[in-house]
Amino acid sequence: MAAAAAGAPERVLPASPNWYCSRCSDASEDGSLFGFAARNSICLLVVRSGVPTFHGELVGHTERVSGFSFCHYPGQSNYCASSSDDGAVKIWDVQTLATVTEHTLHQNIISALHWSPQMKDLVVSGDEKGIVICYWHNRSNSQQFFPEPRTIFCLTCSPHHENLVAIGYKDGIVVIIDISRKGEVVHRLRGHDDEIHSLAWCPVLGEEGLSSWQEEGQVLLYLNVMVLLEEDAINGCSLEEVATVTKSCYLASGSKDQTIRVWSYTRNRAVMTLKLPFLKRRGGSFESAVKERLWLTVHWPRSQPTQIFSSCFGGELLQSDLVQTGKRKWVLLGSSTEGQNHSRIVFNLCSLRSEGRELLLSISMDRDVKCWDLATLDCRWTMPSLGGFVYSLAFSPVDTGCLAIGVGDNMIRVWNTLSINNHYDVKTFWQGIKSKVTALSWHPTKEGCLAFGTDDGKVGIYDTYSNKPPQISSSYHKKTVYALAWGPPVPPLSLGGDGDRPSVTLYSCAGEGIVFQHNPWKLNGEAHDINKVIRGTNAIKHKLPAHTEISWKPDGSILAIGNEDGSMEIFQAPELKLLCTIQQHHKLINAIRWHHDHAAQPELSYMIASGSNNAVVYVHNIKNVIENPPERPVTITEPFRTLLGHTAKITSLSWSPHHDGRLVSVSYDGTAEVWDVLKEEPLHNYRGHRGRLLCVQWSPVEADCIYTGADDFCVHKWVPAKQEHSRPPQGKKSIELEKKRSLALKPKAKKKKKPLGKVPAVPDSECAVPTVNEDEDAVETPLEENGLLDQEAGKAQQEPEERPSTEGHKDSPTHPPLACAPDVQKPPVTFRILPVRKEHIKPGPDSSMKRKKPRSILPLSTSLDHRSKEELHQDCMRLATCLHSKGQKEDLPSCSRDHVHLGLFTNRPTLYRLMEAEGRSHLENGHPELFQQLMIWKGELKGALQLAAERGELTDQLVALSPMAGYQAWMWTVEAFTKQLCFQEQYVKAASHLLSLHKVYEAVELLKTHSFFREAIAIAKARLHPEDPVLKDLYTSWAAILEKDGHYSLAAKCYLGAAAPYDAAKVLSKKGDLTSLKAAAELSLIAGEKELSVTFSFRCAQELLSAKNWVGAQEVLQQHESLLGQRLVFCLHELLHKCLSERNPVQNRSPSIPCYHSWVVNQDCSFIEIVTTVWQSIFGVHTAEQAQNMFEQLQNIQYPPATSNTPPQQLLFYVSHELTLALLSHQTASWKEAVKAILRAVTQSYDAGNFTLMHEICNIIVPGDCDHLREKLDSSDIQSLSAYRSLQAFVAYVQLYNLWWNFPGDSLILEHGTLTSEVCNNEQSTLGCQISCASTSSSTEGIHDTEARPEEFFHKKDDGTSSETDSSINLNLLKKRQALSSCGVLLSEQHAAVQSVRRDISRVQQSLATLIHQHQKNNLQQSTTDEQDLVETQLPLSSPSMNEVGEPISLPDLMKQLTEANQKLAEFPSSIKDLPFPDVLECCLVMLHVGAQRVVDLDPELREQCLHLLQKFRANDVYREACRKFFT
Repeated sequence: MAAAAAGAPERVLPASPNWYCSRCSDASEDGSLFGFAARNSICLLVVRSGVPTFHGELVGHTERVSGFSFCHYPGQSNYCASSSDDGAVKIWDVQTLATVTEHTLHQNIISALHWSPQMKDLVVSGDEKGIVICYWHNRSNSQQFFPEPRTIFCLTCSPHHENLVAIGYKDGIVVIIDISRKGEVVHRLRGHDDEIHSLAWCPVLGEEGLSSWQEEGQVLLYLNVMVLLEEDAINGCSLEEVATVTKSCYLASGSKDQTIRVWSYTRNRAVMTLKLPFLKRRGGSFESAVKERLWLTVHWPRSQPTQIFSSCFGGELLQSDLVQTGKRKWVLLGSSTEGQNHSRIVFNLCSLRSEGRELLLSISMDRDVKCWDLATLDCRWTMPSLGGFVYSLAFSPVDTGCLAIGVGDNMIRVWNTLSINNHYDVKTFWQGIKSKVTALSWHPTKEGCLAFGTDDGKVGIYDTYSNKPPQISSSYHKKTVYALAWGPPVPPLSLGGDGDRPSVTLYSCAGEGIVFQHNPWKLNGEAHDINKVIRGTNAIKHKLPAHTEISWKPDGSILAIGNEDGSMEIFQAPELKLLCTIQQHHKLINAIRWHHDHAAQPELSYMIASGSNNAVVYVHNIKNVIENPPERPVTITEPFRTLLGHTAKITSLSWSPHHDGRLVSVSYDGTAEVWDVLKEEPLHNYRGHRGRLLCVQWSPVEADCIYTGADDFCVHKWVPAKQEHSRPPQGKKSIELEKKRSLALKPKAKKKKKPLGKVPAVPDSECAVPTVNEDEDAVETPLEENGLLDQEAGKAQQEPEERPSTEGHKDSPTHPPLACAPDVQKPPVTFRILPVRKEHIKPGPDSSMKRKKPRSILPLSTSLDHRSKEELHQDCMRLATCLHSKGQKEDLPSCSRDHVHLGLFTNRPTLYRLMEAEGRSHLENGHPELFQQLMIWKGELKGALQLAAERGELTDQLVALSPMAGYQAWMWTVEAFTKQLCFQEQYVKAASHLLSLHKVYEAVELLKTHSFFREAIAIAKARLHPEDPVLKDLYTSWAAILEKDGHYSLAAKCYLGAAAPYDAAKVLSKKGDLTSLKAAAELSLIAGEKELSVTFSFRCAQELLSAKNWVGAQEVLQQHESLLGQRLVFCLHELLHKCLSERNPVQNRSPSIPCYHSWVVNQDCSFIEIVTTVWQSIFGVHTAEQAQNMFEQLQNIQYPPATSNTPPQQLLFYVSHELTLALLSHQTASWKEAVKAILRAVTQSYDAGNFTLMHEICNIIVPGDCDHLREKLDSSDIQSLSAYRSLQAFVAYVQLYNLWWNFPGDSLILEHGTLTSEVCNNEQSTLGCQISCASTSSSTEGIHDTEARPEEFFHKKDDGTSSETDSSINLNLLKKRQALSSCGVLLSEQHAAVQSVRRDISRVQQSLATLIHQHQKNNLQQSTTDEQDLVETQLPLSSPSMNEVGEPISLPDLMKQLTEANQKLAEFPSSIKDLPFPDVLECCLVMLHVGAQRVVDLDPELREQCLHLLQKFRANDVYREACRKFFT
C-alpha cells in the first residue's frame, strides 16, 4: 500500500473532485480502493465502513483529468485508466502508483472513458467531436469509430457482452454500438430532450426481470428463471453462459431533462420513465436556478438489481424501486438524520463491498465525498475536500486540536483533528466571505472566535460555534490581507479604562503595506493605522517602509513587523517604541515567528525566526535588546542562526510547542524542512506535496505531527520521523521551478515603479485559467514564482520581490489568461501582454514591379559559374583543351568527367551527366518536380512518370504530358494518379479522372463508398441509363443515411427519385408534426397510395383536434370518402365539446381558442337531435343504409381502455367515438348495439375517474332514466339485457353521486350512531366502523366547500318555520326519495360476489409478488458468498409470508388460495363477469350514509339489503376507496 510507504502523509484533506464529468470516480473490483479525479491527478482512498485512509495519488497528466475507471475484470483490480484534457489516456498500476502505458490518439478533448468489465485490457474513450477509440493496452492495438457526429457526454461498456458500448450524447440521443462490427450502431434510443449525463447497464442479464416486475402474472416465472440461473451458477455454469443465446439487457440513462429512462435492448425503446421529484428543503423554497444546474447521475448496483440510485436537484440522493407500484417509487437517502445529504448537485456514484457492507460513494459540487450504507441508506462518513490553494493554517490556543484552514474557494474549514470517531470532522463556513481566505488567527482566550482576512481586503470575525454570519470590519484594505494577529491594544484603543477597551485587539497587514488595528467590540467602527502611533512615538519624519508581516511575542510585550525591503522592526508595547531594526534579509519578508515562552531555557523565548523571498531562514536572539532597551534604536546585522537548504522563497514558519529550538519551514521548492535551530542542521524533509507549500502548523497536541498546506489544494498531516530525506532537493525541484518560471510571459515595464507592498491576489478577470470545478466558484491557477516584477531585477538590487500571490478566480470562462500584475498607486500601472507589431514598410514606386525570381532548374551549374575569376579562367582553359585536342572524340569524356558543369558546352553524354547530377541535387533538396522536368527534357517521359508514381508525386502537369508517351502509358498514369488522389482523400478529383477513362461505374462506386452521394448521383444521372439499377441504389443508400441523421425532407426526395413514393411518405411523416403529416398525406394521395394517405390524414386530423381546430380537421378528412365515419366522430366530438363548455365554462377554460364550425342548430332540441340534424344537412347521412355502412366502418376501430392517466382531451375523443356508434345504431334501430356503445362511453369515463364527464354523458344521452331503452330490447337476448342492467346501474350510480353532493348545508346535522351501530354490529367490522365515523365527520366539512349553500334551499324564520310552502318541501323530498329508491339496482348480490372473488384474487397475487420479491432480494444478497454459505442460508420457496391478521403463510398456501378463487370466478355466468358494474359495497356505504342524513328516509328494505351485503362481503380496501372517491 502506498499509504504505508516511508514519508507518506498520515492524513490528507485532498483536492476537490472535478466537476461536470460523467465518470471521474470509481471503486476497485476487490472493494479496497476508491479513486476520484482532482484537478490534474487522481486521488486514491482506502475505503472502510468507518474511516477512509489516504492511499496515494496518480500524477502524470498536465491538464484536468476528465475520466477515471478501474479495471473490473477478475484479478485485475490493481489497474485503472484515466483521461485528461491534455489528450492522453493513461493506464496505471495503483500498487506502484506508476503509469503502465498511455496513448494520445484523440485529437479533441476527451469527454468520456470506461474500462470494459468483460475484457481485461480494453479501454474505451470518446471525445467532444464524437470519436470513439477502443484501446487494447496489452497489445498496443486500437480502433477508431465515428458512430454519430455529435458531442459525447458519457459512455459505458456492457458488463455482459464484450462488444457492446452504450454512448450518451449532448443532444439527448443514446446509441449502442457493436465494436466487433466496426462500431456499427445497433440501437438508437430517442426520448431524452437534453444532455445525457450518465448511463448504467442492468447488472442482471436478460430482460425477464423488468417485464415480470411490471406484469403481475409473470412474477412467478421470473423467480423460477432466477432460481434456475443461480442453481446453474452453483453447478459450475456462469450466468453469462446460461444466457448467451440472447443479448437482452436493460440500460438506464440519466438526462438533464430531469428524467431517468430504462431502455430495453431487445425492444429498442424505453420501458420505464422516472421523473425527478421536486424536494423542498427545510426552511426555504426551491430555487429555479438549481433546476437549470441539474446533473443527473445514475447507478445500478449489482447487489440490488431492482433499485436504481440517482442524484436529484439540490444534492439529494434517491433510491428508486423499479418494482414498487404507484407514483412514488423513490426513497430519500439520509432522511433519518438532518444534514446527511449533499448540499449541491452530485456528479458521480459508484458502489463497492467492504467489511461485509455494501457501500455507495458519491462526489458533489459541495466538495464532499460521502459514503452511504445501502442497507440503512444512511451516511457512514464524509470526506471533505478543498477547492483552492491552502493559504493559511491556524490551531486554536483554547480548543486544542481545532485547526482552521483558509482556502482559495472562498471558504473556511475548521477541522477537529482530535475526533476519535471521525478523523475528518470538518465544519465549513462560507457566509459573508465571498473571496479567497488568505489569513486566519484564533482569539487567544475566547473560545470559537476566529478572525479571517480575504483576497479583496476584507477582515472579519467568525463565531465557529454558531450559525450566524461573521462580523465584518467596516475598514477594508485596498489589497490582499496577508497576516492577522491578536495582541494588546495600542493607542488610541489602549488609552481607555479596563472596562472600556478590549483586552486584545485584532491587527491586520495587507498588500498595500498598511497595518490596521481593529476593535473586536466595534468592528463597524473605523480601524486605526498603527503607522500614526509609530511616527508619533518615535518622531519619525521619513517615509515608513511598506509592512508585509506582523507577529506578537506570546506574552504580548513585543511586536515584530516585517517589511517589503527585507528589514524587521522590533517595537515595545503599548506605545510601539522602536527598539531595534534587523537588516538581514534583502527581499520581502513573508513569515515571522516567535519561539514559545515555555522552553526549558528561558532565553530561547527571545528567539525570532524569519523567512523571505531569498530562500534563507534567519533566527535572531534579541534578549539583550529587550531586557536592556537602548535609548536610540539599534541595527542588528548578524543572525543568531542561519538555516540554509531551501531553493526557493520561504512562505511560512512554525515552532514546535513540544521541543526547544525545533522549527519547521515551508517553501516554494515544494518541501517542508524540520530544523534543529541551535545546531543549525536539517533533520527531516517532507516531499509529499505536488505543489508549492504556502503554510505550516506544528500540532499543539501531537508532538510528532505537522500540518502543511500547498497550492495543490491539499492539507497533509505527516510525521517528521518517518521521512527518508533530511534536506530539500538541490537539483530536480530547482529545475522544475525554473521551467515554471519560464512559462510565464514577463513583458518589460515602460517605467520603473517601486511597489508599495506584496503582490495582491490576481483579479478574477485577468488570470483565470479554467481547469477544474467549472462553476461559479474559484478556479485556481499556478502562482508566479517571482511574478512580473522579476523584469526589473537587473535595474536595482534594492527592488523587493512580491509576497506569494494568490491564484486566479474563474468568473467568466471567455476571458483569456493574461499576465498577473500588482496594483500600484499614483499612477496605476497595468501590465498587459500585447502582440508585437512589426514595422510596416511602405513600398516604393518600383516595388510592385519586383517579382520573386523563379528557382533555377540547373542550380549546380549556375553556382559553379559564379566562382572566383581564377577558377572560371581555369574552366575556360580546360574546356578549350577538351574541344581542340587531337583525339577529341576519345579524350573529351575523360577531360570533362570530373567537371560535369562543362557539359553545357561539350557533347551530349557530358550533358546527360550534368543533368543526372542536377537531378540528384533536386531530390536531395526536396524538389522532385524539377528532377522530373530534367527527365522530360532528356526525353525519358516514361521513366519520369514511373518514378513519380512510385514516390506518389504525380501531378496534373505530368498527367497532361503522359499522352506523349503513348495511349497505354496515359491510361496507366491516370490510374496511378487516381490511386494517389484516393490516398490523399481527393475522391471527387479521382472520380473525374476515372471518367476520363470511361470508368463511370468505378467513379460512382468510389464517390458512394466515401459518402459523396450528391456528386455520385449527378454523374450517374448524366452518364448512365435512366433505368440503371445503380441509380436507384444510390438514392436508397443516401436516403437511409439521411433518415438516420434526421434529414427527413431530403430523404423523401431521394425515395421519390428512386420511384418509392411509399417510403418517401413514410419518412416524411417521421417527424410527426402537423406540417409533416399533412405533406405526407398529400404526397401519398398524389402517388396513388390511398390507404397510406388515409392513415396520415387521420393522424393530421388528430393533431388538429388536439389544437381544438375542428374546421381544419374536417378539411383534412374530407379529401377521403373512406373517412366519412371519422368525420362523423369529429363532428360529434365538436358538438359535445361545445355543449360541455356551455354547461361548465370555468372547467373547460383553455388558453387556446377553439375553432368551431358555424353550423346552424336549434338549441331547443336535444343533443341527439342536434347531432342527427348536422349529420343529415352537412354530411348527407339520411338513410339507415348509410348509417349501417358508417357503423361497420367505425366498429372495427378499437381504442385502448381508459385509465386515470388518460388525458381528458383523449378521453373525450374515445367517448365521442362510442357515442357516434350509439347514434348510428339508433338510426338503424339496432338497440342492442346502441346500449353497448352507451355503456362503453360511460365506463370509459368511470375507468378514467372522470365523474363529471360521466355525469354529463348520462344527462345528455339518457336524461332521467333509461327505461325507454328497455322497452326496445329483445327480452330473450341475455347479453343485451345484461348490458342494459349494467348501463342502468351506472345511471343510478350517477344519481347517487348527485344526491350525495347536492344536499343542503343546514341539513347536514349528522347522527353518527345510526350508521355506525348498524354497520359495526359485527366485531369483525371494526375498521369499517372507524372509516364510517371518520367519513361522516369529514364530509361535514367538505360539503360546505361546494357551490350549494343553505340559503339557496331553505330560509328559516325566527319562529323556526320555513318560508317555503309545505307542498314544495314535500315534493322535493319525494323526488329525492324516488331517486334514492331507484338506486336499488346497484345492490346486486351476484355482482357483489364476483367483485369479492376478484378482490381475493388480487390480494393473493399481491402477496405472491411480495413473497417473490423478498426471495429474489435474499438470493441476490447471498450471491456474493461462497457456495457452501449459499446452500446453508438460501431461503426455500416455502419461506413464510404474513396474511392480513399477521399469521404466517407459505407459498403453497397462496397458490392453493389462488386456484380456489379462480375456480369460484369460473362458476359465475359470463353475462355477470364480462360486463362492468359499479362497486356494490361502495354503493352500500354511500346509500347508508345518505340515509343517515335524515333528509331522505332510506327504504328499510334497501337498508337491510345494504347491511347484509356489507356484512357478507366486507373488505377494508373498499371502505378506503369509498372515502377517497366521495369524502375528499
